[in-house]
Amino acid sequence: MGFGDAGSTMRLMIYSHDTFGLGNIRRILALCKHLQESCPDISILVVSGSPMLHSFRIPEEMDYIKLPCLKRSGSGDLKVRTLNIELTDAVKLRSAIIRAAVENFKPDVLLVDKKPAGLAGELIAGLRHLKVYSPAARILLVLRDILDRPETTINNWKRQAFYETIELYYDRVLIFGDPRIFDAIKEYQVPEIIQNRVSFCGYIGRKLEHGDRENLRKKLNVSEREKLVLVTTGGGEDGYHLIETYLTAIQRKMQAANVRTVVITGPELSASRREKVRELAHASNSVQLLEFTSQMMRYLAAADVVVSMAGYNTVCELLSLGKRAVLIPRVAPVEEQLIRAKLLSDRSIFPMIHPAQLNPELLMRAVEAQLDSLDTPLATDGVVDLNGLEYFTRMVQSWTDANHSGSPAGMDNHTPVQQA
Repeated sequence: MGFGDAGSTMRLMIYSHDTFGLGNIRRILALCKHLQESCPDISILVVSGSPMLHSFRIPEEMDYIKLPCLKRSGSGDLKVRTLNIELTDAVKLRSAIIRAAVENFKPDVLLVDKKPAGLAGELIAGLRHLKVYSPAARILLVLRDILDRPETTINNWKRQAFYETIELYYDRVLIFGDPRIFDAIKEYQVPEIIQNRVSFCGYIGRKLEHGDRENLRKKLNVSEREKLVLVTTGGGEDGYHLIETYLTAIQRKMQAANVRTVVITGPELSASRREKVRELAHASNSVQLLEFTSQMMRYLAAADVVVSMAGYNTVCELLSLGKRAVLIPRVAPVEEQLIRAKLLSDRSIFPMIHPAQLNPELLMRAVEAQLDSLDTPLATDGVVDLNGLEYFTRMVQSWTDANHSGSPAGMDNHTPVQQA
């Protein structure tokens, strides 16, 4: 049944600021797809600053509003990406669009990705409107497993009054992670007054369609005797060093003859660097280049070994597939990827190379070691909870049923069944 009156459709609005890379929007689309498969009576509106949202396959019963693009400099400062206007004017414009969406779409559930107040506080007006005019609506904050170094995150959240914002506006905080890997409540010193609103959902596990691996390998002309390495850096804006290092290793003949490579550069790699990558790749007949794919899961599945950064979505997909990989994490402007890669490396799941230590010889040795280990299953069973999508959907369904019956929904604080 729908969220409101019998037979009605639940309205879910999602705010995803997305100034950098493809991670947030890929995570949001995974949630939407799984939720729609389980709850057919649902209408979803995404409000996002992602310049790439239109490139993804948008599920039915879902639409989106594109906010003017913002970006972050190398030092983390917020800037206007494309419009020739001041940052304050861009934020006012985005805030007005968000509030208009809240006012006219009238969501039953507002799901906010990562920033409790939005970028530069742009979400506050919408939150206030929803609390005043739609008090029955539920407001959820969705966080990935790790935000940044604890001391940095705590200072930022205190300075921006994020904990107070959560206390004032949010019904639940959903962390798509596993406290056995990283306990965000403890590490980020979440105040006791809002701890009972926090649930660990588990990581977002992904499922592969039957035949995807074999079909894509045929399309890429990879024979059964050949091994396939996939190199991917997400959006690509800061992935050039990784790609250049890998292609340099191939150019120096460091790779075995029966290994093929697909490099996905990402749409945000600059034109000059894309040309340099093209030159390096064309020096070898074993490399195929691709700028972007909306079907990353298929490419990960087709690969035997993956060389990537340590973004949340990529790591979740690697864990879901049990895929061998070498992680070279991003270390600035936030250290989220570095922390995640180190924690997984410490558990002997994925080897990690710090980008400051990255060189062709070290990278190729790590790749070859993973290729030599293909017959040994990745040791993830019981180590990482990958039930995030299922838990999120059950929670939304429980609210739908409770609203229809007039009974309050439970406040289950999920933690992994098998404790460390």
